Amino acid sequence: MIASIDWGDVAYGALAVFLVLAGLAVVYGAIRLGQTLGKASSLIEGTETELLPVISKLGGTLDRVNTQLDKVDVMTDSAVDAVTTVDTSVRLVTGVVTRPVQALAGFFAGLRHTASSVRAGGGLKDAVKTGKEEAARREQDLADDLGDDDGDAATTA
Repeated sequence: MIASIDWGDVAYGALAVFLVLAGLAVVYGAIRLGQTLGKASSLIEGTETELLPVISKLGGTLDRVNTQLDKVDVMTDSAVDAVTTVDTSVRLVTGVVTRPVQALAGFFAGLRHTASSVRAGGGLKDAVKTGKEEAARREQDLADDLGDDDGDAATTA
């Protein structure tokens, strides 16, 4: 019986064994691929289950942060209004205080120059004129030093 086997029969037998082994390898690979896809599906479902509540909480947190930022915006506006009010008050008080100080400084500077002119032997009329000019100059110098641009101080003497 062995004598009737030729090389063609051996080749068919080897091919049959190869095809059976190849079929088993394909089945094994399909089973392993199915297991891997099942694990991937389970991972995706678990991630979805755990991630959706986190995303929901994050949305709530962002809403609360936006609410707090709106409150900070209101506080910032209030602070700007308060600073503007203080600035206006300081400017008003500065204006109220500086005008009399400028006038007094001009008056005393003029008085000093008038007295100096009289002592130097000048006439009373010229001494008063010199005193008024010096008073106006002193008031203007103070206005320039304080940054007063309207120049009203020089015309009050």
